[in-house]
Amino acid sequence: MNNISLIVAVVGGLVFLAHLFVHVFDRTRVPDVLLLIIVGIILGPVSRLVTMDAFGLVGPIFVTITLVVILFEGGIALKLKALRTALGKAVKLAIASFFMTMMVVGIIAHSMLSLEWIPALIIGSIAASTSEAIIIPMINQLKTSEEMHALLSVESSVNDVLSVAVTLALIGAYQLGNIDIGVIAGDLIASFLVAIIFGFGGAFLWSLILRRIHTMKNTMFTTVAIVFALYGLVETLGFSGAISALAFGITIGNIESIKLPRLGKPLAGQPVGLTDTERAFFTESSFLLKTFFFIYLGISLQFSSASIILIGVLLTFIAFALRIPAVKMAIGRSVTAREATLMSVMIPKGLAAAVLAAIPAQEGIAGGVLIRDVTYMVILVSIIATSIIIPLLEKPNFAGFYQCIISGDLGGIKKTLSTGTLYSKSGGSITKLEGNEKITPIGEKTFGDRKDE
Repeated sequence: MNNISLIVAVVGGLVFLAHLFVHVFDRTRVPDVLLLIIVGIILGPVSRLVTMDAFGLVGPIFVTITLVVILFEGGIALKLKALRTALGKAVKLAIASFFMTMMVVGIIAHSMLSLEWIPALIIGSIAASTSEAIIIPMINQLKTSEEMHALLSVESSVNDVLSVAVTLALIGAYQLGNIDIGVIAGDLIASFLVAIIFGFGGAFLWSLILRRIHTMKNTMFTTVAIVFALYGLVETLGFSGAISALAFGITIGNIESIKLPRLGKPLAGQPVGLTDTERAFFTESSFLLKTFFFIYLGISLQFSSASIILIGVLLTFIAFALRIPAVKMAIGRSVTAREATLMSVMIPKGLAAAVLAAIPAQEGIAGGVLIRDVTYMVILVSIIATSIIIPLLEKPNFAGFYQCIISGDLGGIKKTLSTGTLYSKSGGSITKLEGNEKITPIGEKTFGDRKDE
């Protein structure tokens, strides 16, 4: 009984810490995600006070529930207008970033770690992932345009599904002895399309019922219950439950803006969509689950030898470097310099990557333990790097330096480091950055100078 009382007290303390970390972010710009993961690392790998065995089957279930709620709540916050503008860019960015990173990291893993090609590509596939469970809470805390919020939310979801599908396909190909690209591509397309249809259709049907549900008592959690059921059904059918949860959230969050004749005229005082109280409840639920998710993620990480740590750092650096040409290729001139810079660093890996990393060893793939250890380090380093770089982007020197890298302005990199100004290679002029001024290159612009709406 004393142990239970202590656990309850610790849970209360962790929730209080989570709120404190949000305040720390407001003051220092250090993301609460990083601080929560550090708490998990202290509780788990460092002190061994908590081990993964203590969670049993509850751990994976909790992770899935958290992912569904975060995606659903993130979808609710997306505006239909911003989504229409960002959808094409998000898909292009996800595809470009994922496959470019997978191939290059796979080649390096094959060379450095002496792995066969398929195990090496498995590392590349996992390292190419991005975690929507980390990115969505991060961008919720940052001042970004609605289009930017939609783009990164959708891109991270698509990227994560790509990583899961391709990694599992590579594991199957290794066991069968051959890779069928046509089958893999077909499965991916079907997974996305069917999930979107289920998500949209489920939200539309639920919106019709929701008009009556709002007249009953104690029904606030019924919408989330429907999302859970939808996720489970879609996953059981072999498609992407994550995409269906996101699509459900986007649809139900914008249902009053979608002109469909079958919706009819809503009853007076009973909105077709969600009430403000429901939206606030889902936001609070997402915050609470997010708190324990990142602590759980910290507990789940494992540390290995110094050489594995160095390899993890190298592969993470490569992933960050490859993200820059992926952003330039997929986005072009359609975003501001600040937005392009933010997109180029939003590649943290998450718990899905950690789960995928353990599968090769379980399936008896050659180098499976090595794949797991290297991937764990990539996850940790990518989260730390993203959490550190984001607040640094508000510093003129660092932001100007990173913008020069994205623009390919080698002369500007040197001048930015030495003078704290952003150098434009067009005309040789120098623009000094003051305070939190938005970084926009002068002359021929790499990403354009569109203002945030």
